[in-house]
Amino acid sequence: MINKLLLIFYYLFISKLPNTKFVQFGNKVRVWYVSKVLKLMPFHSKAIFEDGIYISDGKNLTIGKHCEINENVFIQGANIGNYVLIAPNVSILNDTHQFQSTEIPIVDQGMSAKDNPEIGDDVWIGRSATILKGITIGKGAIIGAGAVVTKDVAPYTVVGGVPAKIISKRKQAND
Repeated sequence: MINKLLLIFYYLFISKLPNTKFVQFGNKVRVWYVSKVLKLMPFHSKAIFEDGIYISDGKNLTIGKHCEINENVFIQGANIGNYVLIAPNVSILNDTHQFQSTEIPIVDQGMSAKDNPEIGDDVWIGRSATILKGITIGKGAIIGAGAVVTKDVAPYTVVGGVPAKIISKRKQAND
């Protein structure tokens, strides 16, 4: 019950504090609240957690240190690594509607089992990208703006498009 009240307070007040483009105070309060009260991520003074971020009930969400999550991001559930950049309007999904039967309306078929996407360290997810359930995004990968990621992304790979396809590979220090 307490956790629900804390989430209600987050959605009614904390998530609506001003964006950092206006004042830094809103971000500082959100980072403190999400790390110290909701315990979804470790506190880091350089973390950014902008306004309007949907975190579902928080039960299927972990966020690493020093992440920057911009406004209007929708996260059903995910395991997010350290130093991850998430641009505005990104959707990260961990379930979907069942649709196998043509005899039963889709709305009555229920939801799939939850399967959190795994987002590695040092990943950059571009504006309005969609990450589907169960996807693994490797360390150092870049997801282009507007991409729909339907398959795993290898480390240090740049993908884009609908569905997302490999655009290039990032050079690693030992290359």
